Amino acid sequence: METSTPARATEPPGTPAPPRLGHSPALSSGAGRAVARIAAFAVCQAAMIAGLGLLITGPARNLWPLSAEDALNDAFERVRNDALTTASAIASGAGDTHTVVGVTVLCCLALLLVPPLPRWRAALFLALAVWLQSLVFLLITEAVDRTRPDVERLDASPPTSSYTSGHTGAATALYAGLAVLVLSRVRGRWGRPVAVLLLLIPLLVGLARLYRGMHHPSDVVAGLLNGGLSLFVVGRAVLADDAWAARPPADAVDIAVAAAERRPGPSREPAVVIVNPTVTDTATRDRLRLVLAQRGHTDVTFLETTERDTGGGQAAGAVRGGAGLIVACGGDGTIRAVADALAGTGVTLAVVPCGTGNLLARNLGLPLDPADALAAALTGEPRALDLGTISGDGIARTHFTAMSGAGLDAAVMGSTSDRAKSALGWPAYVLAGLGELRGPRMRLAVALDGAPALHRTARMVLIANIGTVQGGTALVPGARPDDGLLDLALFDPRGAGGWLRAAVVLLRGSRPTGTATGAHGGPVEFFTFRRAELTFTRPQPREVDGDPVAPGRRITAEVRPGALTVLLPAGEK
Repeated sequence: METSTPARATEPPGTPAPPRLGHSPALSSGAGRAVARIAAFAVCQAAMIAGLGLLITGPARNLWPLSAEDALNDAFERVRNDALTTASAIASGAGDTHTVVGVTVLCCLALLLVPPLPRWRAALFLALAVWLQSLVFLLITEAVDRTRPDVERLDASPPTSSYTSGHTGAATALYAGLAVLVLSRVRGRWGRPVAVLLLLIPLLVGLARLYRGMHHPSDVVAGLLNGGLSLFVVGRAVLADDAWAARPPADAVDIAVAAAERRPGPSREPAVVIVNPTVTDTATRDRLRLVLAQRGHTDVTFLETTERDTGGGQAAGAVRGGAGLIVACGGDGTIRAVADALAGTGVTLAVVPCGTGNLLARNLGLPLDPADALAAALTGEPRALDLGTISGDGIARTHFTAMSGAGLDAAVMGSTSDRAKSALGWPAYVLAGLGELRGPRMRLAVALDGAPALHRTARMVLIANIGTVQGGTALVPGARPDDGLLDLALFDPRGAGGWLRAAVVLLRGSRPTGTATGAHGGPVEFFTFRRAELTFTRPQPREVDGDPVAPGRRITAEVRPGALTVLLPAGEK
Protein backbone atom coordinates (compact mmCIF):
# COMPACT_ATOMS: atom_id res chain seq x y z
CA MET A 1 0.00 0.00 0.00
CA GLU A 2 1.16 3.51 -0.80
CA THR A 3 -0.26 6.79 0.49
CA SER A 4 0.24 10.39 -0.47
CA THR A 5 1.74 13.07 1.71
CA PRO A 6 -0.68 15.42 3.50
CA ALA A 7 -1.78 18.64 1.84
CA ARG A 8 0.45 21.68 2.28
CA ALA A 9 -0.36 25.31 2.82
CA THR A 10 -1.88 27.09 -0.13
CA GLU A 11 0.04 29.59 -2.21
CA PRO A 12 -0.90 33.28 -2.27
CA PRO A 13 -3.16 34.70 -5.00
CA GLY A 14 -1.54 35.27 -8.37
CA THR A 15 0.04 31.83 -8.60
CA PRO A 16 0.50 30.86 -12.29
CA ALA A 17 -1.98 28.46 -13.81
CA PRO A 18 -1.05 24.78 -13.46
CA PRO A 19 0.34 22.75 -16.33
CA ARG A 20 -1.94 20.33 -18.14
CA LEU A 21 -2.84 17.25 -16.15
CA GLY A 22 -0.06 14.73 -15.66
CA HIS A 23 2.71 17.17 -16.63
CA SER A 24 4.86 19.56 -14.66
CA PRO A 25 7.73 22.01 -15.20
CA ALA A 26 9.72 19.73 -12.90
CA LEU A 27 9.54 17.03 -15.54
CA SER A 28 10.45 18.90 -18.75
CA SER A 29 12.86 21.55 -20.01
CA GLY A 30 12.20 22.20 -23.71
CA ALA A 31 13.09 20.86 -27.11
CA GLY A 32 16.87 21.15 -27.02
CA ARG A 33 17.45 17.54 -26.15
CA ALA A 34 15.15 16.40 -28.98
CA VAL A 35 17.04 18.53 -31.53
CA ALA A 36 20.37 17.13 -30.38
CA ARG A 37 18.99 13.60 -30.58
CA ILE A 38 17.75 14.09 -34.14
CA ALA A 39 21.07 15.57 -35.24
CA ALA A 40 23.12 12.77 -33.69
CA PHE A 41 21.03 9.99 -35.17
CA ALA A 42 20.86 11.73 -38.56
CA VAL A 43 24.66 11.68 -38.79
CA CYS A 44 24.65 7.96 -37.98
CA GLN A 45 21.87 7.36 -40.51
CA ALA A 46 23.73 9.14 -43.31
CA ALA A 47 26.99 7.36 -42.50
CA MET A 48 25.32 3.94 -42.45
CA ILE A 49 23.44 4.34 -45.75
CA ALA A 50 26.44 5.93 -47.46
CA GLY A 51 28.66 3.09 -46.22
CA LEU A 52 26.16 0.59 -47.60
CA GLY A 53 26.26 2.42 -50.95
CA LEU A 54 30.06 2.32 -51.10
CA LEU A 55 29.90 -1.40 -50.39
CA ILE A 56 27.32 -1.93 -53.15
CA THR A 57 29.35 0.00 -55.72
CA GLY A 58 32.66 -1.44 -54.55
CA PRO A 59 33.63 -4.84 -53.08
CA ALA A 60 30.12 -6.36 -53.23
CA ARG A 61 29.07 -5.28 -56.72
CA ASN A 62 29.77 -8.70 -58.27
CA LEU A 63 28.18 -10.70 -55.46
CA TRP A 64 24.62 -12.06 -55.52
CA PRO A 65 22.01 -10.57 -55.36
CA LEU A 66 23.71 -7.39 -56.62
CA SER A 67 25.04 -9.32 -59.62
CA ALA A 68 21.43 -10.07 -60.67
CA GLU A 69 20.25 -6.45 -60.66
CA ASP A 70 21.00 -5.80 -64.34
CA ALA A 71 18.90 -8.81 -65.35
CA LEU A 72 16.00 -7.55 -63.26
CA ASN A 73 16.19 -4.11 -64.86
CA ASP A 74 16.22 -5.76 -68.31
CA ALA A 75 13.15 -7.80 -67.34
CA PHE A 76 11.25 -4.65 -66.41
CA GLU A 77 12.16 -3.12 -69.77
CA ARG A 78 10.87 -6.17 -71.67
CA VAL A 79 7.41 -6.17 -70.05
CA ARG A 80 6.62 -2.52 -70.78
CA ASN A 81 3.31 -1.66 -72.42
CA ASP A 82 1.15 1.44 -72.67
CA ALA A 83 -1.07 0.63 -69.68
CA LEU A 84 1.82 -0.18 -67.36
CA THR A 85 3.76 2.85 -68.51
CA THR A 86 0.82 5.15 -67.71
CA ALA A 87 0.30 3.50 -64.32
CA SER A 88 4.01 3.76 -63.50
CA ALA A 89 4.01 7.47 -64.39
CA ILE A 90 1.17 8.06 -61.91
CA ALA A 91 2.88 6.01 -59.18
CA SER A 92 6.25 7.67 -59.78
CA GLY A 93 4.57 11.08 -59.60
CA ALA A 94 3.45 10.33 -56.02
CA GLY A 95 7.13 10.52 -55.02
CA ASP A 96 8.02 13.54 -57.16
CA THR A 97 9.55 16.46 -55.28
CA HIS A 98 6.74 18.88 -56.08
CA THR A 99 4.08 16.35 -55.07
CA VAL A 100 5.80 15.44 -51.82
CA VAL A 101 6.37 19.06 -50.84
CA GLY A 102 2.80 20.04 -51.73
CA VAL A 103 1.18 17.12 -49.89
CA THR A 104 3.41 17.69 -46.86
CA VAL A 105 2.48 21.38 -46.65
CA LEU A 106 -1.25 20.63 -47.04
CA CYS A 107 -1.17 17.88 -44.41
CA CYS A 108 0.75 20.05 -41.93
CA LEU A 109 -1.71 22.92 -42.44
CA ALA A 110 -4.60 20.54 -41.87
CA LEU A 111 -3.01 19.25 -38.66
CA LEU A 112 -2.65 22.82 -37.42
CA LEU A 113 -5.91 24.36 -38.65
CA VAL A 114 -8.56 21.61 -38.76
CA PRO A 115 -10.22 20.90 -35.38
CA PRO A 116 -9.31 19.47 -32.97
CA LEU A 117 -6.27 21.72 -33.15
CA PRO A 118 -3.48 22.49 -33.12
CA ARG A 119 -1.64 19.15 -33.39
CA TRP A 120 1.85 20.62 -33.27
CA ARG A 121 3.74 17.42 -32.64
CA ALA A 122 2.06 15.55 -35.49
CA ALA A 123 2.74 18.38 -37.95
CA LEU A 124 6.34 18.72 -36.77
CA PHE A 125 6.85 14.96 -37.03
CA LEU A 126 5.69 14.86 -40.65
CA ALA A 127 7.60 17.97 -41.78
CA LEU A 128 10.86 16.98 -40.05
CA ALA A 129 10.73 13.40 -41.36
CA VAL A 130 10.38 14.56 -44.97
CA TRP A 131 13.07 17.23 -44.50
CA LEU A 132 15.50 14.83 -42.79
CA GLN A 133 15.07 12.24 -45.54
CA SER A 134 15.86 14.89 -48.18
CA LEU A 135 18.93 16.12 -46.31
CA VAL A 136 20.35 12.63 -45.88
CA PHE A 137 19.58 11.86 -49.53
CA LEU A 138 21.59 14.86 -50.73
CA LEU A 139 24.54 13.93 -48.49
CA ILE A 140 24.52 10.35 -49.77
CA THR A 141 24.40 11.31 -53.45
CA GLU A 142 27.53 13.40 -52.88
CA ALA A 143 29.31 10.50 -51.20
CA VAL A 144 28.24 7.65 -53.50
CA ASP A 145 28.58 8.01 -57.28
CA ARG A 146 26.52 5.38 -59.10
CA THR A 147 25.41 5.41 -62.71
CA ARG A 148 21.83 4.63 -63.62
CA PRO A 149 20.77 1.27 -65.15
CA ASP A 150 21.84 0.57 -68.74
CA VAL A 151 18.28 0.46 -70.09
CA GLU A 152 16.01 2.91 -71.85
CA ARG A 153 14.91 5.42 -69.21
CA LEU A 154 11.38 6.79 -69.41
CA ASP A 155 12.17 9.94 -67.44
CA ALA A 156 14.82 12.60 -67.81
CA SER A 157 17.88 11.65 -65.79
CA PRO A 158 18.51 14.10 -62.93
CA PRO A 159 22.13 15.04 -62.23
CA THR A 160 22.17 13.16 -58.93
CA SER A 161 23.55 9.67 -58.38
CA SER A 162 21.32 6.65 -58.93
CA TYR A 163 21.90 5.74 -55.25
CA THR A 164 19.56 6.19 -53.43
CA SER A 165 16.08 6.50 -54.94
CA GLY A 166 15.00 9.96 -53.83
CA HIS A 167 11.42 9.39 -55.00
CA THR A 168 11.12 6.23 -52.89
CA GLY A 169 12.72 7.80 -49.83
CA ALA A 170 10.52 10.88 -49.95
CA ALA A 171 7.38 8.79 -50.49
CA THR A 172 8.31 6.58 -47.53
CA ALA A 173 8.84 9.54 -45.22
CA LEU A 174 5.57 11.20 -46.28
CA TYR A 175 3.05 8.40 -46.78
CA ALA A 176 4.39 6.03 -44.12
CA GLY A 177 4.53 9.03 -41.78
CA LEU A 178 0.84 9.69 -42.49
CA ALA A 179 0.15 6.01 -41.81
CA VAL A 180 1.82 6.35 -38.40
CA LEU A 181 -0.38 9.34 -37.57
CA VAL A 182 -3.52 7.53 -38.76
CA LEU A 183 -2.76 4.44 -36.66
CA SER A 184 -1.98 6.48 -33.55
CA ARG A 185 -4.80 9.00 -33.77
CA VAL A 186 -7.72 7.69 -35.82
CA ARG A 187 -10.33 5.62 -34.05
CA GLY A 188 -12.77 3.31 -35.76
CA ARG A 189 -12.73 0.57 -38.33
CA TRP A 190 -11.23 2.64 -41.16
CA GLY A 191 -7.95 3.51 -39.47
CA ARG A 192 -6.09 0.33 -40.35
CA PRO A 193 -7.25 0.00 -43.98
CA VAL A 194 -6.30 3.63 -44.64
CA ALA A 195 -2.89 3.07 -43.04
CA VAL A 196 -2.31 -0.04 -45.18
CA LEU A 197 -3.13 1.91 -48.35
CA LEU A 198 -0.73 4.66 -47.33
CA LEU A 199 2.03 2.12 -46.68
CA LEU A 200 1.54 0.64 -50.14
CA ILE A 201 2.29 3.96 -51.87
CA PRO A 202 6.11 3.95 -51.24
CA LEU A 203 6.28 0.36 -52.50
CA LEU A 204 4.41 1.32 -55.66
CA VAL A 205 6.69 4.34 -56.14
CA GLY A 206 9.77 2.12 -55.84
CA LEU A 207 8.32 -0.41 -58.27
CA ALA A 208 7.52 2.38 -60.73
CA ARG A 209 11.07 3.73 -60.55
CA LEU A 210 12.41 0.26 -61.41
CA TYR A 211 9.92 -0.13 -64.27
CA ARG A 212 10.89 3.25 -65.71
CA GLY A 213 14.58 2.33 -65.67
CA MET A 214 15.60 5.04 -63.21
CA HIS A 215 17.18 2.94 -60.46
CA HIS A 216 18.76 -0.37 -59.58
CA PRO A 217 16.78 -2.50 -57.07
CA SER A 218 19.30 -1.78 -54.32
CA ASP A 219 18.78 1.97 -54.89
CA VAL A 220 15.07 1.51 -54.16
CA VAL A 221 15.76 -0.59 -51.06
CA ALA A 222 18.15 2.08 -49.79
CA GLY A 223 15.47 4.72 -50.43
CA LEU A 224 12.97 2.76 -48.34
CA LEU A 225 15.60 2.43 -45.62
CA ASN A 226 16.38 6.15 -45.66
CA GLY A 227 12.73 7.14 -45.40
CA GLY A 228 12.01 4.55 -42.72
CA LEU A 229 14.98 5.56 -40.57
CA SER A 230 14.01 9.22 -40.90
CA LEU A 231 10.56 8.39 -39.55
CA PHE A 232 12.03 6.40 -36.68
CA VAL A 233 14.53 9.07 -35.68
CA VAL A 234 12.06 11.95 -35.83
CA GLY A 235 9.19 9.95 -34.36
CA ARG A 236 11.23 8.84 -31.36
CA ALA A 237 12.31 12.42 -30.72
CA VAL A 238 8.99 14.16 -31.37
CA LEU A 239 6.09 11.75 -30.77
CA ALA A 240 7.30 9.77 -27.76
CA ASP A 241 5.83 10.80 -24.42
CA ASP A 242 9.25 11.75 -23.05
CA ALA A 243 10.41 13.39 -26.29
CA TRP A 244 10.86 16.89 -24.88
CA ALA A 245 11.91 15.82 -21.41
CA ALA A 246 15.38 16.49 -20.11
CA ARG A 247 16.71 14.13 -17.46
CA PRO A 248 14.56 14.91 -14.41
CA PRO A 249 15.84 14.97 -10.85
CA ALA A 250 15.31 11.80 -8.83
CA ASP A 251 12.51 13.43 -6.81
CA ALA A 252 10.87 15.20 -9.78
CA VAL A 253 7.46 13.61 -9.23
CA ASP A 254 7.52 14.44 -5.52
CA ILE A 255 8.34 18.05 -6.40
CA ALA A 256 5.50 18.19 -8.92
CA VAL A 257 2.98 16.59 -6.55
CA ALA A 258 3.98 18.90 -3.70
CA ALA A 259 3.55 21.94 -5.96
CA ALA A 260 0.12 20.72 -7.06
CA GLU A 261 -0.97 20.10 -3.47
CA ARG A 262 0.03 23.63 -2.44
CA ARG A 263 -2.21 25.20 -5.04
CA PRO A 264 -5.34 26.92 -3.71
CA GLY A 265 -8.64 25.19 -4.27
CA PRO A 266 -11.13 22.91 -2.57
CA SER A 267 -9.85 19.60 -1.27
CA ARG A 268 -11.73 16.72 -2.86
CA GLU A 269 -12.95 13.44 -1.42
CA PRO A 270 -10.49 10.67 -0.49
CA ALA A 271 -9.44 8.57 -3.47
CA VAL A 272 -8.22 4.97 -3.66
CA VAL A 273 -6.20 3.79 -6.66
CA ILE A 274 -6.37 0.02 -7.20
CA VAL A 275 -3.50 -1.09 -9.43
CA ASN A 276 -2.64 -4.42 -11.01
CA PRO A 277 1.13 -4.55 -10.31
CA THR A 278 1.80 -6.86 -13.27
CA VAL A 279 0.77 -4.17 -15.79
CA THR A 280 1.35 -0.91 -13.87
CA ASP A 281 4.94 0.21 -13.29
CA THR A 282 6.27 2.80 -10.88
CA ALA A 283 6.44 5.56 -13.49
CA THR A 284 2.75 5.08 -14.33
CA ARG A 285 1.79 5.26 -10.66
CA ASP A 286 3.76 8.46 -10.26
CA ARG A 287 1.95 10.07 -13.18
CA LEU A 288 -1.42 8.99 -11.78
CA ARG A 289 -0.51 10.47 -8.42
CA LEU A 290 0.41 13.75 -10.12
CA VAL A 291 -2.86 13.87 -12.08
CA LEU A 292 -4.87 13.32 -8.89
CA ALA A 293 -2.92 15.99 -7.02
CA GLN A 294 -3.48 18.49 -9.82
CA ARG A 295 -7.23 17.90 -9.48
CA GLY A 296 -7.27 18.45 -5.72
CA HIS A 297 -7.17 14.82 -4.54
CA THR A 298 -4.60 15.12 -1.76
CA ASP A 299 -5.79 12.13 0.28
CA VAL A 300 -4.85 9.27 -2.03
CA THR A 301 -4.16 5.62 -1.25
CA PHE A 302 -2.65 3.10 -3.66
CA LEU A 303 -3.64 -0.57 -3.25
CA GLU A 304 -2.24 -3.49 -5.25
CA THR A 305 -4.27 -6.42 -6.48
CA THR A 306 -3.07 -9.95 -5.78
CA GLU A 307 -3.45 -13.29 -7.51
CA ARG A 308 -6.19 -14.25 -5.02
CA ASP A 309 -7.89 -10.86 -4.84
CA THR A 310 -7.96 -9.21 -8.26
CA GLY A 311 -9.56 -5.95 -7.09
CA GLY A 312 -12.92 -6.74 -5.53
CA GLY A 313 -11.69 -6.98 -1.96
CA GLN A 314 -9.67 -3.77 -2.23
CA ALA A 315 -12.65 -1.91 -3.70
CA ALA A 316 -15.05 -3.19 -1.05
CA GLY A 317 -12.61 -2.16 1.70
CA ALA A 318 -12.24 1.29 0.15
CA VAL A 319 -16.02 1.77 0.13
CA ARG A 320 -16.21 0.77 3.79
CA GLY A 321 -13.41 3.25 4.53
CA GLY A 322 -15.37 6.15 3.03
CA ALA A 323 -13.57 6.60 -0.30
CA GLY A 324 -15.46 8.91 -2.64
CA LEU A 325 -13.50 7.96 -5.75
CA ILE A 326 -12.09 4.60 -6.83
CA VAL A 327 -9.53 4.52 -9.63
CA ALA A 328 -9.12 1.06 -11.21
CA CYS A 329 -5.84 0.69 -13.10
CA GLY A 330 -5.47 -2.60 -14.96
CA GLY A 331 -6.96 -4.72 -17.70
CA ASP A 332 -10.58 -5.74 -18.19
CA GLY A 333 -10.29 -8.38 -15.45
CA THR A 334 -9.21 -5.80 -12.87
CA ILE A 335 -11.90 -3.35 -13.97
CA ARG A 336 -14.52 -6.12 -13.75
CA ALA A 337 -13.50 -7.12 -10.21
CA VAL A 338 -13.63 -3.52 -8.99
CA ALA A 339 -16.95 -2.86 -10.75
CA ASP A 340 -18.41 -6.00 -9.17
CA ALA A 341 -17.68 -4.59 -5.71
CA LEU A 342 -18.95 -1.10 -6.57
CA ALA A 343 -22.23 -2.21 -8.21
CA GLY A 344 -25.13 -0.38 -6.62
CA THR A 345 -22.98 1.57 -4.10
CA GLY A 346 -23.03 4.90 -5.94
CA VAL A 347 -19.28 5.31 -5.39
CA THR A 348 -17.67 6.83 -8.48
CA LEU A 349 -15.23 4.78 -10.58
CA ALA A 350 -12.49 6.12 -12.86
CA VAL A 351 -11.31 3.57 -15.45
CA VAL A 352 -7.58 3.61 -16.25
CA PRO A 353 -6.62 1.11 -19.00
CA CYS A 354 -3.34 -0.70 -18.36
CA GLY A 355 -4.01 -4.18 -19.72
CA THR A 356 -4.08 -6.01 -23.05
CA GLY A 357 -7.67 -5.66 -24.23
CA ASN A 358 -9.03 -2.58 -22.41
CA LEU A 359 -12.41 -3.09 -24.08
CA LEU A 360 -14.45 -1.04 -21.64
CA ALA A 361 -12.06 1.93 -21.87
CA ARG A 362 -12.12 1.83 -25.68
CA ASN A 363 -15.91 1.82 -25.76
CA LEU A 364 -16.14 4.65 -23.24
CA GLY A 365 -13.99 6.88 -25.45
CA LEU A 366 -11.11 7.05 -22.97
CA PRO A 367 -7.49 7.53 -24.11
CA LEU A 368 -5.42 4.37 -23.81
CA ASP A 369 -2.53 6.16 -22.08
CA PRO A 370 -3.16 5.67 -18.33
CA ALA A 371 -2.44 9.24 -17.19
CA ASP A 372 -4.36 10.73 -20.13
CA ALA A 373 -7.33 8.45 -19.38
CA LEU A 374 -7.39 9.51 -15.72
CA ALA A 375 -7.05 13.19 -16.66
CA ALA A 376 -9.92 12.88 -19.15
CA ALA A 377 -12.11 11.17 -16.57
CA LEU A 378 -11.40 13.70 -13.82
CA THR A 379 -12.33 16.59 -16.12
CA GLY A 380 -15.56 14.80 -17.08
CA GLU A 381 -18.72 13.98 -15.20
CA PRO A 382 -20.26 10.89 -13.54
CA ARG A 383 -22.52 8.72 -15.70
CA ALA A 384 -24.66 5.72 -14.74
CA LEU A 385 -23.71 2.64 -16.78
CA ASP A 386 -25.27 -0.79 -16.97
CA LEU A 387 -23.65 -3.94 -15.68
CA GLY A 388 -24.39 -7.51 -16.66
CA THR A 389 -24.66 -10.37 -14.20
CA ILE A 390 -23.72 -13.89 -15.15
CA SER A 391 -24.04 -17.22 -13.38
CA GLY A 392 -24.24 -20.90 -14.21
CA ASP A 393 -22.99 -24.32 -13.26
CA GLY A 394 -19.51 -23.61 -11.90
CA ILE A 395 -19.92 -19.81 -12.15
CA ALA A 396 -20.89 -17.96 -8.97
CA ARG A 397 -23.12 -14.97 -9.73
CA THR A 398 -20.88 -12.03 -10.64
CA HIS A 399 -20.98 -8.83 -12.68
CA PHE A 400 -19.29 -8.11 -16.00
CA THR A 401 -18.69 -4.78 -17.71
CA ALA A 402 -17.84 -5.63 -21.33
CA MET A 403 -18.45 -9.10 -22.79
CA SER A 404 -18.87 -12.67 -21.65
CA GLY A 405 -19.42 -15.75 -23.72
CA ALA A 406 -18.88 -19.37 -24.64
CA GLY A 407 -17.33 -21.30 -27.47
CA LEU A 408 -14.63 -19.94 -29.77
CA ASP A 409 -13.89 -16.68 -27.92
CA ALA A 410 -13.64 -18.47 -24.56
CA ALA A 411 -11.34 -21.10 -26.06
CA VAL A 412 -9.12 -18.33 -27.43
CA MET A 413 -8.96 -16.60 -24.05
CA GLY A 414 -8.00 -19.86 -22.39
CA SER A 415 -5.30 -20.75 -24.92
CA THR A 416 -3.56 -17.34 -24.99
CA SER A 417 -0.61 -17.34 -22.61
CA ASP A 418 0.28 -14.42 -20.37
CA ARG A 419 3.72 -14.36 -21.97
CA ALA A 420 2.22 -13.94 -25.45
CA LYS A 421 -0.10 -11.17 -24.24
CA SER A 422 2.81 -9.38 -22.58
CA ALA A 423 4.99 -9.62 -25.70
CA LEU A 424 2.42 -9.01 -28.45
CA GLY A 425 -0.51 -7.26 -26.78
CA TRP A 426 -4.00 -7.95 -28.18
CA PRO A 427 -2.68 -9.50 -31.47
CA ALA A 428 -1.79 -12.53 -29.31
CA TYR A 429 -5.52 -13.30 -29.22
CA VAL A 430 -5.65 -13.23 -33.03
CA LEU A 431 -2.82 -15.74 -33.32
CA ALA A 432 -4.45 -18.01 -30.74
CA GLY A 433 -7.77 -17.72 -32.58
CA LEU A 434 -6.30 -19.13 -35.78
CA GLY A 435 -5.71 -22.41 -33.98
CA GLU A 436 -9.26 -22.55 -32.64
CA LEU A 437 -11.20 -21.89 -35.87
CA ARG A 438 -11.78 -25.59 -36.50
CA GLY A 439 -13.27 -26.14 -33.06
CA PRO A 440 -16.53 -28.13 -32.89
CA ARG A 441 -19.88 -26.43 -33.39
CA MET A 442 -22.09 -26.36 -30.29
CA ARG A 443 -25.82 -26.86 -29.91
CA LEU A 444 -27.77 -24.70 -27.50
CA ALA A 445 -31.19 -23.50 -26.45
CA VAL A 446 -31.71 -19.75 -25.92
CA ALA A 447 -34.56 -18.44 -23.74
CA LEU A 448 -34.88 -14.63 -23.75
CA ASP A 449 -37.06 -12.69 -21.28
CA GLY A 450 -39.32 -15.67 -20.66
CA ALA A 451 -40.09 -16.34 -24.34
CA PRO A 452 -40.07 -19.91 -25.75
CA ALA A 453 -36.59 -21.27 -26.25
CA LEU A 454 -34.84 -20.95 -29.60
CA HIS A 455 -32.67 -23.88 -30.71
CA ARG A 456 -29.46 -22.98 -32.48
CA THR A 457 -26.01 -24.20 -33.43
CA ALA A 458 -23.06 -21.84 -33.03
CA ARG A 459 -19.32 -21.61 -32.91
CA MET A 460 -19.33 -18.61 -30.59
CA VAL A 461 -21.83 -17.00 -28.23
CA LEU A 462 -21.25 -13.45 -26.96
CA ILE A 463 -23.23 -11.67 -24.26
CA ALA A 464 -22.31 -8.01 -24.65
CA ASN A 465 -22.68 -4.80 -22.69
CA ILE A 466 -20.45 -3.00 -25.21
CA GLY A 467 -20.10 -3.52 -28.95
CA THR A 468 -16.61 -2.66 -30.18
CA VAL A 469 -13.39 -4.64 -29.81
CA GLN A 470 -9.79 -3.93 -30.80
CA GLY A 471 -9.18 -2.32 -34.16
CA GLY A 472 -12.55 -0.55 -34.03
CA THR A 473 -14.44 -3.68 -35.12
CA ALA A 474 -18.10 -3.57 -34.07
CA LEU A 475 -18.38 -7.22 -33.04
CA VAL A 476 -21.86 -6.62 -31.60
CA PRO A 477 -23.21 -3.58 -33.48
CA GLY A 478 -25.54 -1.41 -31.46
CA ALA A 479 -24.58 -2.71 -28.02
CA ARG A 480 -24.34 0.20 -25.56
CA PRO A 481 -23.48 0.23 -21.85
CA ASP A 482 -26.27 2.67 -20.97
CA ASP A 483 -29.38 1.40 -22.81
CA GLY A 484 -30.73 -0.84 -20.04
CA LEU A 485 -30.26 -3.94 -22.21
CA LEU A 486 -27.72 -6.63 -22.93
CA ASP A 487 -27.01 -7.96 -26.43
CA LEU A 488 -26.64 -11.56 -27.53
CA ALA A 489 -24.63 -12.46 -30.65
CA LEU A 490 -24.65 -15.99 -32.09
CA PHE A 491 -21.88 -16.68 -34.61
CA ASP A 492 -22.42 -19.77 -36.75
CA PRO A 493 -20.47 -19.35 -40.02
CA ARG A 494 -20.11 -22.48 -42.15
CA GLY A 495 -17.01 -22.72 -44.28
CA ALA A 496 -14.95 -19.92 -45.76
CA GLY A 497 -18.03 -18.36 -47.35
CA GLY A 498 -19.80 -18.21 -44.01
CA TRP A 499 -16.87 -16.47 -42.35
CA LEU A 500 -16.76 -14.01 -45.24
CA ARG A 501 -20.48 -13.22 -44.90
CA ALA A 502 -20.05 -12.78 -41.15
CA ALA A 503 -17.17 -10.38 -41.78
CA VAL A 504 -19.32 -8.36 -44.19
CA VAL A 505 -22.04 -8.01 -41.56
CA LEU A 506 -19.50 -6.78 -39.01
CA LEU A 507 -17.83 -4.37 -41.40
CA ARG A 508 -21.19 -2.84 -42.26
CA GLY A 509 -21.89 -2.32 -38.58
CA SER A 510 -25.45 -3.47 -39.26
CA ARG A 511 -27.59 -5.24 -36.72
CA PRO A 512 -30.09 -7.74 -38.22
CA THR A 513 -31.89 -8.49 -34.97
CA GLY A 514 -33.07 -12.08 -34.53
CA THR A 515 -36.68 -13.01 -33.98
CA ALA A 516 -38.44 -15.49 -31.74
CA THR A 517 -39.78 -17.60 -34.57
CA GLY A 518 -37.08 -20.24 -34.27
CA ALA A 519 -35.86 -19.73 -37.85
CA HIS A 520 -32.09 -19.59 -38.23
CA GLY A 521 -30.85 -16.12 -39.16
CA GLY A 522 -27.61 -16.83 -41.07
CA PRO A 523 -23.94 -16.77 -40.02
CA VAL A 524 -24.56 -14.06 -37.37
CA GLU A 525 -27.67 -13.35 -35.30
CA PHE A 526 -28.23 -10.54 -32.81
CA PHE A 527 -30.76 -10.26 -30.01
CA THR A 528 -31.40 -7.82 -27.17
CA PHE A 529 -32.69 -8.90 -23.77
CA ARG A 530 -32.93 -8.22 -20.07
CA ARG A 531 -32.58 -11.82 -18.97
CA ALA A 532 -31.28 -14.77 -20.95
CA GLU A 533 -30.88 -18.45 -20.16
CA LEU A 534 -28.51 -20.45 -22.38
CA THR A 535 -28.36 -24.25 -22.19
CA PHE A 536 -25.71 -26.21 -24.11
CA THR A 537 -25.98 -29.90 -24.98
CA ARG A 538 -22.45 -30.48 -23.67
CA PRO A 539 -19.96 -28.49 -21.54
CA GLN A 540 -18.44 -25.51 -23.34
CA PRO A 541 -15.45 -23.24 -22.55
CA ARG A 542 -16.71 -19.97 -21.05
CA GLU A 543 -15.26 -16.56 -20.20
CA VAL A 544 -16.26 -13.48 -18.20
CA ASP A 545 -14.76 -10.17 -19.38
CA GLY A 546 -11.87 -12.02 -20.99
CA ASP A 547 -11.08 -14.25 -18.02
CA PRO A 548 -11.64 -18.00 -18.63
CA VAL A 549 -13.95 -19.74 -16.17
CA ALA A 550 -14.84 -23.40 -15.71
CA PRO A 551 -16.47 -25.11 -18.70
CA GLY A 552 -20.16 -25.84 -18.26
CA ARG A 553 -23.58 -26.36 -19.82
CA ARG A 554 -25.56 -23.38 -18.51
CA ILE A 555 -25.30 -19.59 -18.51
CA THR A 556 -27.81 -17.16 -17.04
CA ALA A 557 -27.27 -13.47 -17.83
CA GLU A 558 -29.23 -10.45 -16.66
CA VAL A 559 -28.80 -6.68 -16.97
CA ARG A 560 -28.53 -4.30 -14.01
CA PRO A 561 -29.39 -0.90 -15.50
CA GLY A 562 -27.35 2.04 -14.19
CA ALA A 563 -25.65 -0.06 -11.51
CA LEU A 564 -22.20 1.52 -11.94
CA THR A 565 -21.24 5.19 -11.70
CA VAL A 566 -18.26 6.00 -13.95
CA LEU A 567 -16.44 9.26 -14.62
CA LEU A 568 -16.48 9.91 -18.37
CA PRO A 569 -15.13 12.74 -20.54
CA ALA A 570 -17.72 15.29 -21.56
CA GLY A 571 -19.73 14.06 -24.52
CA GLU A 572 -18.80 10.39 -24.07
CA LYS A 573 -21.12 7.59 -23.01
